[in-house]
Amino acid sequence: MSLRVLLIDDHTLFRVGLEGLLSSRGIEVVASVNSGQESLSLVAEMKPDVILLDMRMPGIDGLGVLRLLRDNNIELPIAMLTTSSEESDLVESLRAGAQGYLLKDMEPDDLVLALRDIVAGKTVVAPDLAPILAKAVQGKTDDTSESEASPFDDLTPRETEILGLLAEGQSNKAIARNLGISDGTVKLHVKAILRKLGVHSRVEAAVMAVEKGLQRNPISS
Repeated sequence: MSLRVLLIDDHTLFRVGLEGLLSSRGIEVVASVNSGQESLSLVAEMKPDVILLDMRMPGIDGLGVLRLLRDNNIELPIAMLTTSSEESDLVESLRAGAQGYLLKDMEPDDLVLALRDIVAGKTVVAPDLAPILAKAVQGKTDDTSESEASPFDDLTPRETEILGLLAEGQSNKAIARNLGISDGTVKLHVKAILRKLGVHSRVEAAVMAVEKGLQRNPISS
């Protein structure tokens, strides 16, 4: 399956090099730009399957662009592609709705595999960062007071079950298949879950579920 990628990075040489690497592996870079200022119009015009977004950029940084896209109801997968292995950048990106957090020193073939997994609905974190994510999740879990009211208490058993599958990185189709229900029913449950948890994206909900320990398997890495 050919993938269509929108690349946003302020380093021209990196963009040109990455575009060549992806093209040689059958992935089409539909646009390659140096800032996120025009990303909204580009998404509408180019209709990419996934956005690759740099974290460190002048003007609006990657997190700012990510939030801008999500605030404007851009629901297609967005993956951060960065040199930053900072725990705060990783956690904030996932909370803001990124479906992937990838490092620029990844092997090209690993990057291609990660992009395909992300487009298939999985949440992908660079393997080198898995310990950092686990540490962040563990730290937040330890700091959570048992006595505090939890938004998870409002979820029905079915919603809790679906949230656990979201936390494993499963797509709506995979969840529907696993539970023997329709895609439409899964979508309705996911909307209810987002509303009850007070978040705007399925990835934010998945991060909360990981912190709660609802997933059976760790996030793909």
